[in-house]
This record gives sequence, C-alpha cells and structure tokens, in this order.
Amino acid sequence: MAKNNEIKISVRNLIEFVLRSGDLDTRFMGSSRAVEGTKAHGKVQKSYGENYTPEVTLRYSIPYQDLLLTVEGRADGILQEENRVIIDEIKSTTQPLDVIDENYNHLHWGQAKCYAYIYGQEQGLDEVDVQLTYYQLDTEEIKYLRKTFLLHELKQFFDDLIAQYFSWATFTHDWQIKRDTSIHALSFPFEAYRKGQREFAKAVYRTVVDGKKLFAQAPTGIGKTISTLFPTIKAIGEGHTSKIFYLTAKTITRQVAEEAFYKMHGRGLLFKSVTLTAKDKICFQEESICNPEHCEYARGHFDRVNEALRAILHQEQLLTREKIEAYAKEYHICPFEFSLDLTLWADAVVCDYNYAFDPRVYLKRFFSEEGGDYTFLVDEAHNLVDRSREMFSAELYKRPFLDLKRVFQSKAPSIAKALNQLNKNMLVYKKYLEEENQPIHKDNPKDLYPPLHKFMKEAEEWLTKNENQEGYEELLELYFSCHAFLRIAEFYDERYVTYVEKVQKDIKVKLFCLDPSYLLRDALRRGRSAILFSATLTPLPYFREILGGNEEDKLLRLPSPFDRNNLCLSIANRISTKYRAREDSYEAIVDYIHLTAQQRKGNYFAFFPSYQYMDQVYQRFIEKYPEIKTLLQGSSMVEAEREQFLLQFQSNSIESLVGFAVLGGIFSEGIDLVGDRLVGAIIVGVGLPQICLERDIIMNYFQEKNHLGYEYAYMYPGMNKVLQGAGRVIRSEWDQGVVLLIDERFRHSRYQKLFPQEWSNPSFVRDLKELDLTLESFWNPNK
Repeated sequence: MAKNNEIKISVRNLIEFVLRSGDLDTRFMGSSRAVEGTKAHGKVQKSYGENYTPEVTLRYSIPYQDLLLTVEGRADGILQEENRVIIDEIKSTTQPLDVIDENYNHLHWGQAKCYAYIYGQEQGLDEVDVQLTYYQLDTEEIKYLRKTFLLHELKQFFDDLIAQYFSWATFTHDWQIKRDTSIHALSFPFEAYRKGQREFAKAVYRTVVDGKKLFAQAPTGIGKTISTLFPTIKAIGEGHTSKIFYLTAKTITRQVAEEAFYKMHGRGLLFKSVTLTAKDKICFQEESICNPEHCEYARGHFDRVNEALRAILHQEQLLTREKIEAYAKEYHICPFEFSLDLTLWADAVVCDYNYAFDPRVYLKRFFSEEGGDYTFLVDEAHNLVDRSREMFSAELYKRPFLDLKRVFQSKAPSIAKALNQLNKNMLVYKKYLEEENQPIHKDNPKDLYPPLHKFMKEAEEWLTKNENQEGYEELLELYFSCHAFLRIAEFYDERYVTYVEKVQKDIKVKLFCLDPSYLLRDALRRGRSAILFSATLTPLPYFREILGGNEEDKLLRLPSPFDRNNLCLSIANRISTKYRAREDSYEAIVDYIHLTAQQRKGNYFAFFPSYQYMDQVYQRFIEKYPEIKTLLQGSSMVEAEREQFLLQFQSNSIESLVGFAVLGGIFSEGIDLVGDRLVGAIIVGVGLPQICLERDIIMNYFQEKNHLGYEYAYMYPGMNKVLQGAGRVIRSEWDQGVVLLIDERFRHSRYQKLFPQEWSNPSFVRDLKELDLTLESFWNPNK
C-alpha cells in the first residue's frame, strides 16, 4: 500500500478525540505536577519485580478500503502473574483516592483497553487483564483498579473506536486527494509575474523541495505573500511538505495572507487555512477564565466540539477569526480551543511568531520534536530579531516577593517563608548594584533557582485549593513569572547575560538573550524547510546569522519591481539629528517638512526617532504653519484610534496633511496606503534605537565576538526602521512619491552601503532652495 495512504494516530490522541466529553477546564493545576507525575510513574514501575516490563511500545495497523490506519503508543507496563497478563496504566492524581472508582475516568480505561487489545492480538491471547494504577501525589498512596476482558470484548471496543475515527480518517484522505488535484490544476493567480517575482517563487519552491532555509530580501510591491504561498502550496501537492506555518508579527500581515488564500480559492484551489487569534482577543467573556464555573462556553465544550469540527471542516476553507467565532457561538464552545483543534486538520496555519518559537507557548502538538514535515514562511522576518530576544529572555522583580510575603504571613506561613528567602536573594543583587555600580552580572544566577523551586512547590499546593481567595491572582501571576524564569534558565549559556537594573523603586533581575540565533536554529529544525523574508533584510548576511541560518543557507536579494523614476529620494545632509544637536535642528526640520508638504498637495508622514523629538518639532510646526492639517501619533493608541488615524489619509487630497509618527512604530511598518493616499515620507534621523543598557550589552557582546558591536546593536536595526518608513511611499507600479532623509550621517558610505538598489542616485540637498528645485523637477518634469 502506498505510504501516502497511511494515516497514523497515537492511542492517546485516538481515545481523547473519539471519547472526549464534558467540560473544558484549564484552571491551575501546577506546572511541576507533570514532573512529579513522571517521577510517580518511575516509582510505581520500580516497585514491581522482574515480571514487570515498563514502557512497552505497541503498534497495530488496520487496512480499511484504500487506507492503512496505524495506531501506536506506549503502555506504562506489562505484568506477568502466573497465567495472567496485566496491562498496567499509571495515572498520578491530586484527588483523594476514595473518590476514585471504576467510573472515575472512562478515557483512562479506554487507553488501557487499546493497549490490551493490541498486545493480546499480537500475542494470541484469549483474555487480558487491564489495571489502572492511581498514585496520589500528596500522600504517595496507591490504588489499583483491575478488570478482566475477553479478547473479543476488547476487539469490539477497539473496532467501535476505529469505526468512529475512520470517518475522520477517510475525510482527511479524501480531502487530501481533492486538495492535491486542485493544486495540480492551479495557475499563478495573477495575469503575470512582476519583475523578480518568478525568481522569488522558484527559489521558494526549490528551498521547500530540498528541505533547506532561504533568507530573502524582497522589496515592497513584489508580492511577497503570494510569491511564498503559491510555490509552497505547489510543493504540498507534490508531497514535498505537508503543512504550512505562515508566521507573522502583526495582525495586518495575517490579513494579507488570508487575502492571498482567498485569491487562490477564486482560481479553484481547495485548501484549508486557519488563522489563530490570541486567547484574550477571541474569548467571548470579559476575562479568559477557562472552567465551567466561570464560562458557559467551557461547560460541555467537549460534548459539542467534534460536531462543530465536522460542520466547519465540511463547509469552510478559509477558517478566519470571524468564521471560528461564528461556529463557536453556534455550537456554544470555546473559540480559542476550537481554533487550536482546527490546526490539526488545516493545510496552513496563519499565526504569530510565538506559536512556533516561544518555548513557553509554542504549539506542542506539532513542535515537541525535531523534523516535522512542515514549512515555515516567516513574514517581515526583520521583526523576529527583537521578538526572539524577548521570547528567549525572562525577568523577575523584587517588589512582588516582598508585597506577597506580607499578604501570606498569616494565611500561608510556608509561602511567606519562601517569599522571604527570595526577597533576601533579590536584596543581594540590589546591594551588588549599589556597591559595584555595575549592572552586568555575567554568571548564571544559580543561587536563585533553589528558592524559586521551593516557592513554586509551596505556591502550587495553595493555588490548587484556594481559588478566589485574597491574593490568589497576584500569587498566580508571580508563580507564572517564576516558572517562565526557570524555563528560560534551561537555555542559559555563553549567549546569555544576567543583568540587574533599578526600575523606579524596584529591582529587576533579567536573563537576557544576547544572541538568539542558536535557539532559533533549533526551533526551525522542528520543521523541514523555512523561508524568512522581508522588504528590509539589510544586510542579508547579518540577518542570516542572527536568525539562525548557516553559510549553506541561500541568500536572495531582489530588485524593486517599480520604475525608479517614480521615487524622488532626497537627503538633507547638512542637518545633524544626533542627540546633542537636536535642539538646534528643530526649526530647520519644521521648514523642510513644510516645504515638502507644500510643493505638492497630498498626504505625508514625518517619522521621528522618539516621541520627545517628535513632540518638540510638532509644537513648533503647528505654531509656525497652522494652515497645514496635522495628525499626531499617541504613545498608547488603541486599535480604533489607529484606524481613525489612517482613515484621514484619503485619495485626491485638495490640501496637505502631515502625520507626525515615530519611526519603528505602528505607522512606519505594515500599513498599505496605495496610490495618492500617501505621497511622501520625511524621515528624521538614522533610526538608531535609543541608547540603553540592553543595547549597550548587545553592542559589547558582538564587539567581542565579531568586532561589529555598534552595527549589530544600533546601526543595522536603525537603518531597518528607516527603510521600513520609506517603504510606505511606493506600494504599487502606479505610485509616485518623495522620501526626504534628514541627517548628515546619510552621506557617509557606511550608511549608503545599506541603501537598496533603487536608492543608488539620491539627490543631496544643502538647503531649502535646493530641495525646492529637486521637488519641483520631480513633480513637474515638463515645466
């Protein structure tokens, strides 16, 4: 039978999928319980004699029509007693053993009975004993429940399971045939390839087929999303990969991916994609508390979820947030858990970077091991540098330990004692900072780990029994912060540093990941191939190194598909925007912005390196030129405010509008103002991140490593922001616009080496008169 007709499923997943029922309940259980459960398994297994065989791998394949279903798993143990064979399934529990009887959990029986049938069939037995061994974690007591089953009884149970699951298995198989047939017939969903687009698509296809990594700088307008999705879908149709993870940093880029799928569906593609939305955003309740007492959608969730899955999978292909919410409401189930279930059946998953890379939240159903048959498409990959540092770092503050010690002094002295010890540990770091005046503590803070483990153990016992008590939420938050800290500590090596910092009246200790490349490389190994792409991966070798690539991974740099004559790039190279010179630059920048906006009526952005700099120029601008309509970016704008801001950028403007915004912020990346909705961008400064402790630590690390500390910490991230801001102007082949760069440093070769090809002949303007002539020549070439 052909290998691609084989469908594999674990015993546990088979049981949980077919037999699951009842409530969704994700209330706190304690993260160390899983570790304790594993230890409990070992204790029970060692308590038996030589007639006990632990961890027995079992596998059974069933031909069915044109399919081969393989069910596999590992029994906890097999015990031989005289003429009896006992299949032992060990479960750890925090419940009192007197509440556990034969009817306690039918899933436990189901799992053990599957193992019993497979083993009995394999050994030719007439009957098999099934034993559930419950180990009470707190008292270490054990309770045994044992039943004897005839093999034909087990066969009936197993066959019933398979009959129920086969409808899903055949649906999957039939869908894949339909999907692959449609893929073979799919043509590129546009009239023609843009300049460079075919080359990009071919490189993506070859990368997927070869199981490699590609780092691509693909300029704005080339059609990056379709250029990566189309060839990868073609590769799926040919069996080179089985699932796409389209990874993004922002909601707006996830929407672009959905639009690409929609476009291909219009051309006949049959392909299921699911978009994951953060739990707190998609939750129907005011608070995301997932248990039946707090949430009506959690009550009976598992009684209805398979029916909802069957309905949506038979009727829909684009499983967007709106579709998921609609079906979740109709079937009265949790939309977030529903969306996670859908990832198992989808051909593509569109989601945030976190779901693939963050060790604390990545999708363990896919990424527990290396070598999954997946392709990662990492959009706007320049964002992954700082995001990965954030994902692989963790921090603790002193204040919560002290505050909660006082809260729990009387109600839980053991917790207060553990918190007191941690507070003392943090005081040592505070003293170190005050006496040495040195924030860097390069060593792994191993002294913190034992008291953290002690605190977590004490906190777990209280949290599992005292929900809704005073201090519960605060203790729970601190518990998870400590858990995250210890999780990240597992990765601590020479690429990390510990630093101590005073934050207002508090002390922070942080495990800071300086170089995320190694951990990203490990994460990418969980798939088969990866394409990391952006309009601004400059310089490419830097991004390949920092994002986990190797020398063997291909680099691709594509030219802009647009006519260079549509962009007027000017550089005001007589103005310094360095921090010490900023005060002297305000008036000149005001005049340069005004002249640019007056030369041609339309919508403009003026991007600044900080809110403070922006505010200073903005106040002077509205005083000097009140006739120009302006908008000002707020420091904490909600989604509705952002949308309202962008709605002001309308086509066919009869007056000029200048939006004052921050470089590297919400309006300098990812927004798409096509045509004359945006005709120019004035970029003040070279985009350098603000000098701070973390940036300096990064600089010192890479200076020692490769003598490129300033470039890695400041220059490359800064120019990336500049290129992103400038990239808002030309979004299609019909767009025309101006980009004015204001800073004397742009005339230096070290910056010009980072310019894209289409910036090869900028106009250097020494004063307003030269800028006026340059803009006049661009906007009125025939005058």
